[in-house]
Amino acid sequence: MKMRLLITGSKGQLGSEINELSHAYSAFEFFFTGREELDICNKNAVESFVDKNKIDVIINCAAYTAVDKAESEPELAKMINHIAVQNLAEIAKEKAVKLIHISTDYVFDGKGYKPYAVDHPNSPVNTYGRTKLAGEITMKNINPANSLIIRTSWVYSSFGNNFVKTMLRLGEEKGDLNVICDQVGAPTYARDLAEFILQRAVFAEIEKVETYHFTNEGVCSWYDFAREIMIQAGLDCVVHPIPTTAYPTPAQRPYYSLMDKNKIKDEFNYKIPFWKESLQDCIHKLKNTSVRMNS
Repeated sequence: MKMRLLITGSKGQLGSEINELSHAYSAFEFFFTGREELDICNKNAVESFVDKNKIDVIINCAAYTAVDKAESEPELAKMINHIAVQNLAEIAKEKAVKLIHISTDYVFDGKGYKPYAVDHPNSPVNTYGRTKLAGEITMKNINPANSLIIRTSWVYSSFGNNFVKTMLRLGEEKGDLNVICDQVGAPTYARDLAEFILQRAVFAEIEKVETYHFTNEGVCSWYDFAREIMIQAGLDCVVHPIPTTAYPTPAQRPYYSLMDKNKIKDEFNYKIPFWKESLQDCIHKLKNTSVRMNS
């Protein structure tokens, strides 16, 4: 009998990558939902959906991720990043369903100097981070058995809007760009995370809620990331490094957000690709997609 997977936020970057990969995973039956199909802020609607479709695993890719906008829409960010997670966790516990919830490096304050361990004290510096942390805390307190919180960072994909696609567009339009050089972390190709979830996370056998970190291997600044995008894409755009103070935003960002991935690599015996290799895969895919669309 096939394992039945509910994917929330299926039109986002991670959800879209899972959708594209789904044809290769015949052991699963997938149920892809966005806001139009299922309002995860409505507990009754989610409970009915889970019962009707006999869901075994919920993969929560849904999130309010507009970091700057969250400063002026804190209640909406709270509903999606906190209350909806509470709904999912309560249902997962009541129905004995596995819950895989995606969280963020923004639960940390960015004042560290070495990769954050999963149990490092949390101290988010903006509304987005605070609401995501609240979602984590409520999930742990409800404690649906055999469930995972996976924190990630700097997510990009061939789907949706993201830093890589923005840099490619600007690199074609402009001769030079200014990019922040004093914020350091690790990019995550959403496809790599999707593959980990489908290959390992859905089969995890753990007693309670466990937290893991997943990003691509390596470390870089946004400036380094942008330069590598231009190099790999063969664009002549020159990238100039600037400090965060030269590019003020409504929401404060963590300066250092590198996370320690030893727990996820050791417990799941999983090899995570280096960020430049995954970036190459994504740019190659985007170029091929563009060629097909223009031919």
